[in-house]
Amino acid sequence: MEARHESESLSPPQIAAMRRSMTSGRMALTRRSLLRAGGAGAIAVGGLGALGGCGIPPAGRTDANNASDDHSDEEKKVNFSNWSEYMDISEDKKRHPTLDEFQRRTGIAVKYTEDINDNVEFFGKIKPQLAAGQNIGRDLICVTDWLAARMIRLGWMQKLDAANLPHAYANLAEGFRTPDWDPGRAYSYTWTGIPAVIAYNKKATGGRKVTSITQLLEDPKLKGRVGMLTEMRDTVGLTLLDMGKRPENVTADDYDAALARIQKAVDRGQIRRFTGGEYTGDLGQGDLAACVAWAGDLVQLQLDKPQVEFAVPDAGYMTSTDNLLIPNKARHKKNAERLIDYYYEPKNAAQVAAFINYVCPVDGVRDELAKIDKDLAENPLIIPDEEMTAKSHAFRSLSSEEETAFEEKFTKLTGA
Repeated sequence: MEARHESESLSPPQIAAMRRSMTSGRMALTRRSLLRAGGAGAIAVGGLGALGGCGIPPAGRTDANNASDDHSDEEKKVNFSNWSEYMDISEDKKRHPTLDEFQRRTGIAVKYTEDINDNVEFFGKIKPQLAAGQNIGRDLICVTDWLAARMIRLGWMQKLDAANLPHAYANLAEGFRTPDWDPGRAYSYTWTGIPAVIAYNKKATGGRKVTSITQLLEDPKLKGRVGMLTEMRDTVGLTLLDMGKRPENVTADDYDAALARIQKAVDRGQIRRFTGGEYTGDLGQGDLAACVAWAGDLVQLQLDKPQVEFAVPDAGYMTSTDNLLIPNKARHKKNAERLIDYYYEPKNAAQVAAFINYVCPVDGVRDELAKIDKDLAENPLIIPDEEMTAKSHAFRSLSSEEETAFEEKFTKLTGA
């Protein structure tokens, strides 16, 4: 890999967008089952000042210089940082069964820490050490695709050794294999997929189905009872798809046209509000008749609110991912790779999927998940069928300049 030379300071629009996500958006809410956990927990925002106050130094080191001295053979341990409520857990809340089995099988002790509350805060925490070429004390981290892309681009993550990842290489579902920010998954593997689809309360709609963004934006019977997300890529991406455009190669003109369409709906009073994960309460109660929603929320919401249904638009839906990466200077790279590979064995992947209820990226998991819960195994929000998989789209990677411009316009639209 070539050395990186780019400034990665965040502009005010980017910081505003991330603050919005941290307090009400997917960064803050969708990594854990809120209905099960009972609350979002405290979100620390101190990292924003550090991110906005200074740029990241140019990353001029090469992969060779960043390679760690791997102590995996003599130190049978691995340090794994993840989001809260993002791992299977025992009924007494004291153990993580799959991690216990990994330790029993391999003799590698796992220090598992739920210390990622949001991407921005975590990035602010580890950035100084990564920029200085230092060990951050973690062998494996889980972050969202946009942040994974940023850190790979900066040369701060280690290239994975395919020899240690036979199950991951063989079982990664096709739809997750070639993100534009890490083609061929040289540096990352997916922990879970996060679809954005349409949800509706069939009592509030009088039994009518809501299956398209056109209905959300234009159906007069839904006026004032529509919700869209504060996450730019999901809301704009779905609108682009509805307009026959591909988020994978969106242009500035395409983006502006999508915003203009949403703005018309705002001006007509069609959209009640732009929300983060708090839409679940309004949707369940019927205050929102229909909205853009995240799949994992719906799996949980439907347990108590069977009147809530979802639709995958014929035009397609948006998917983002959370991803496993190994930082530079990690002491236990091979052990971390073995842990990644372990979670690509279908039996282990099924146990995690049964708990977190987001899209599982592991082929062959359905039969194992059916042994745990047949309904979950048949839920396309967890294991998409071929038809749904074919409709999945991802917003293309944006340059820092593009992201600044796009977020600034979206912020004006949403009034955030």
